[in-house]
Formats: sequence, structure tokens, C-alpha cells
Amino acid sequence: MRLRTLAVAIVCTTSLFAAKDDVVKRLSTSAEVFGEITKIDDKGIPRELLEKAQCVVIVPDMKRAGFIVGAKYGKGFMTCRAGRAWSAPSAVRIEGGSIGAQIGAGETDVVLVVMNKNGAEKLMRSEFTLGGEVGVMAGPVGRDSSAQTDALMNAEILSYSRARGLFAGIALTGSTLRADDKDNEDLYGKPIEHKTILMGKVTRPAEAKVLFTSLNRFPATKAGTRSRSTKN
Repeated sequence: MRLRTLAVAIVCTTSLFAAKDDVVKRLSTSAEVFGEITKIDDKGIPRELLEKAQCVVIVPDMKRAGFIVGAKYGKGFMTCRAGRAWSAPSAVRIEGGSIGAQIGAGETDVVLVVMNKNGAEKLMRSEFTLGGEVGVMAGPVGRDSSAQTDALMNAEILSYSRARGLFAGIALTGSTLRADDKDNEDLYGKPIEHKTILMGKVTRPAEAKVLFTSLNRFPATKAGTRSRSTKN
């Protein structure tokens, strides 16, 4: 009986470590994706928009969901400004919706840039629909100032994608973005609410250091979603 109990304990512990390892790898990939995308000077996300962003969502390797035309599925992370610092990352997933042929048979990296407090507050819910509850539009790229002005005036969320080396705005209308409570528990070692993480009340994990190195290249040009400072 003792041997059986010990064996079960070992299996459970191994499973927990494996689950966290998967989440940490995805966090590392998200950091890599954001770093690469934001280093594209003339054809990337305009710096002005990133400096005014309230939150950023990064979903690496989004895939088509089975054989449903246009449907997609992906897991990633979201972080919001808490004062002028970035909050710890909260795990999220995107499901459903349709974007036609923009996501092919391969994988696509997706970045969402949340431009105002209203959009940020909606994204702090455990689940919401892009284009329904939250206005989303394909974001401008490069240095087109008129396009940037239009985006700042009209969009709550700007969406971008990178596939097969090509970077562009992307439509995600109808997709559902929800908190991934299981991944958050695996990352932080205990259940923590999505909103609590994004309000800057959780210490940023050491595994997210590379991501925040990239994010800190875009200091806030105005106050973020909350005045509370994020713990380092």
C-alpha cells in the first residue's frame, strides 16, 4: 500500500512539473515572438501605439481548429499596465471565430494591442468576444501617421499576425478570448484570478524576465490601467 501511495505521489508530482514546463515554454515563445515582431522597424507595430497601449496579448503558434474552415485555437499570455509598469502575465486562450484564409495550414503568431481603459477593463473579464463586446480592428503597420491616428481614435483593440515571415494586421471578429485558469495555476503554483494578475497584485515570475525586457522598451506615454505598482 505504501509503495502504491508513493508511486501515485511521484506520478502526480511529475505531472505538475510537466504542466508548468509546458506553460513556461509557451511564455518563452511568447517573449520571443513579441521581441521579434517589435524589432521590425518600418513594417511592424508602430512604436507610438505600443507606448500608448494599456494591455498586450501575445498568442504564438495559433492553429486552425480541426477541419472547421476559418476556426482557430491558440494559447498565450496577456499583460496590462499597472501604473507605468507591466503586470505579471496572465494565461489566455483564443477560440472560435473565422478569419478566412489568413491562417493557413501552418501556425500564425498573433498580437493584440489594447488601446484604451475601456478595452482593458473588458479584457480583464474571464471571457469576452472580440468584435462583439470589444471593438477590434486590424492594426496599422509601419509609419503611416494618418493610419495610426485613425486607429487611436476608433479602436479598442488592434490585432496583428505573423505567418510564413509576413507581418500584417488581422481580423479576429467573433473570436472568444478567455482566461486560462489551469495554465495560471500551473505557472503560479496556486489558483489566482485573471483580473488579480492583470491589476498588478501578483509578483512577476522570473520566467517572464525576457518578455518584460522587450515590453520595457515601450514606456508609457500616459498612465496605465491602474495606479497600483507591480511587484518585481
